[in-house]
Amino acid sequence: MINDSTCSVVVMSQNNSIVVWSTKAQNQAKNPVLKLLDTGNLVLTVTDEKDENSRITLWESFDYPTDTFLPGMKLGWDLKKGVNWSFTAWKKPDDPSPGDFTYGILEMGIHSYPEAYIWKGNKKFYRTGPWNGLRFSGSPDLNPNPVYNYDFVSNENEVYYTYTLKNKSLISRVVVNQTGHTRDRYTWIEAEKVWRVYSSRPRDYCDSYGLCGANGNCVLAASPVCQCLKAFKPKSPELWSLMEWSQGCVRNKPLSCHTDGFVKFVDLKLPDTTYSWVNKSMSLDECRVKCLNNCTCMAYTNSDISGRGSGCAIWFGDLMDIRQFPAGGQDLYIRMSASELLEKRHGTKIKIAVTAAAVLAVVSGTLLVGFYIFRTRTNLKAKKEPNGIISHQNNEDQKEDLELSFLDLSTVVGATDNFALNNKLGEGGFGPVYKGILEDGQEIAIKRLSRSSGQGLNEFKNEVRLIAKLQHRNLVKLVGCCIQGEEKMLVYEYMPNKSLDSFIFDFGVARTFGGDQSEGNTNRVVGTYGYMAPEYAFDGLFSTKSDVFSFGILLLEIISGKRSRGFYHPEISYNLIGYAWRLWNEGRPLELTDECLGQSSTLSEVLRCIHISLLCVQQCPEDRPSMSSVIVMLGSEGALPQPKQPGFFLEKDSNEAHCFSSKQEPSSTNEMTITLLDAR
Repeated sequence: MINDSTCSVVVMSQNNSIVVWSTKAQNQAKNPVLKLLDTGNLVLTVTDEKDENSRITLWESFDYPTDTFLPGMKLGWDLKKGVNWSFTAWKKPDDPSPGDFTYGILEMGIHSYPEAYIWKGNKKFYRTGPWNGLRFSGSPDLNPNPVYNYDFVSNENEVYYTYTLKNKSLISRVVVNQTGHTRDRYTWIEAEKVWRVYSSRPRDYCDSYGLCGANGNCVLAASPVCQCLKAFKPKSPELWSLMEWSQGCVRNKPLSCHTDGFVKFVDLKLPDTTYSWVNKSMSLDECRVKCLNNCTCMAYTNSDISGRGSGCAIWFGDLMDIRQFPAGGQDLYIRMSASELLEKRHGTKIKIAVTAAAVLAVVSGTLLVGFYIFRTRTNLKAKKEPNGIISHQNNEDQKEDLELSFLDLSTVVGATDNFALNNKLGEGGFGPVYKGILEDGQEIAIKRLSRSSGQGLNEFKNEVRLIAKLQHRNLVKLVGCCIQGEEKMLVYEYMPNKSLDSFIFDFGVARTFGGDQSEGNTNRVVGTYGYMAPEYAFDGLFSTKSDVFSFGILLLEIISGKRSRGFYHPEISYNLIGYAWRLWNEGRPLELTDECLGQSSTLSEVLRCIHISLLCVQQCPEDRPSMSSVIVMLGSEGALPQPKQPGFFLEKDSNEAHCFSSKQEPSSTNEMTITLLDAR
């Protein structure tokens, strides 16, 4: 209720005898109105004395947050009013009284470099890193996304971070959690009626504030994770060896002020800015001079990295709470003594010389090995019998040297008990697969080429050569092959736990081309529909980008738990690509996620995978990233480009399948007829 005499909001007990809670009393005002906005903000407004047709806000609940950071709220300070927008966790999930776990921004002077902290009691627990014009430096994964927009404002009146949702149908909130000691962003999954964690802070061990002490660098991939910065050493080697890093690191050699220089460190979370200074108009060169002329200045960098970089930020004293990122971090120029810099340059020259010598040795060794192989093959050819068969092999003339072990048909027949039905593992596109056991006890799987498969001897040999060269821990090893009469078989290691395709609907090798080929054309399209790129399926045009398209489909299947081919949804008539594209454009991409992923996945990582998959399945091959770029995207947290329209996203009853052809006239090169292409 509103207390008209004090113009304040009051919460009374059930019988209106006791004031349970009230806002600060205001000057008496005309026509007070209390209204709950759609944003969740409870606002007290009154008629403006200067203009009776307008109203002014006297009080709003968003100025007094509790544990939940809603869209449109602010994290920071109103420097004019002295209002602190910070968030405090509940003591327990069922106890809304304030805990000691808080999230906010320190009030600092006009030349400060603001950043957000989480405190546990009066101790710093986590730090976001300063705002660098694009994001907080400790959050390289804070990038434009389909869920929410974000902004940071810093001027003489206000310093705050805020966010808004991109789509009104989305619901997202940030909660400070006393029990888990985390700051979690949740999104509402309407289909499951549950809140899912989208992202969380701290995210790992290196996010613990000051873990490695002063002048230490937390490197998550290192062992131990705490490393001293270059030119520094542990202050207490004994404690450091016991993984007690709080005392940090000290310099190997003392500074001498005006003869010092700087060493550039890359991909860092910038140090704590409590003892820092900022000038937004200075260049990086001016910043260096400013720092060099102040003997207490230990480091500098651009305060804003957007565009080409601008502004100056410098640090005084020890550098605290630095961590190393694999990518997406910032450059930092750290002060070093002149002697330290000379040693670094001398060491660099030695490294260059050693590297050059190593390269020379490798090249020489390669030439020698190549010469040896050439001579060996020449000698073998000289020993061939008149029929062209190498004398120490008893293979037929079609069993040319495939650099692979050959098994006799009798050996394979014995291993499979004459291809007994109970040894049959399954049936592939080119024939059945059997389990077998060799005489030495080794279990094998035999792929027996069907005579009606259409695969000729040359195609079979090509597949043998290709698979024999593929060596990877996640690929089944090709043990050998058998070519005898009309029989053509591949012999693999047996996998008791089945192949990955049993779980993610795998596709086979569809088309091979030369190692020096990046694209080509074929008059025989082979492969699995639903995985083939549109330019290949319709026009027989293939390239390395065709494989990227197939990978994108595979990634969508993993995320959604649904097959691309035969995808069904009770409310829509799109295929899997079309459904993913529709959810992306409607700002609801996370609804694609398979329920079985549940709490085992971080939604921000899932969202990134969806984003990458849509980049892979773009209609035009030139718009798709290369596979090397895809690997970098999956392993980093940098910004991603917005995907363009994908291929094969039409509704299932569409008659416009021909529109995907890159040719003006219908293709006549493929040995098949497609009435309706139902991509999966």
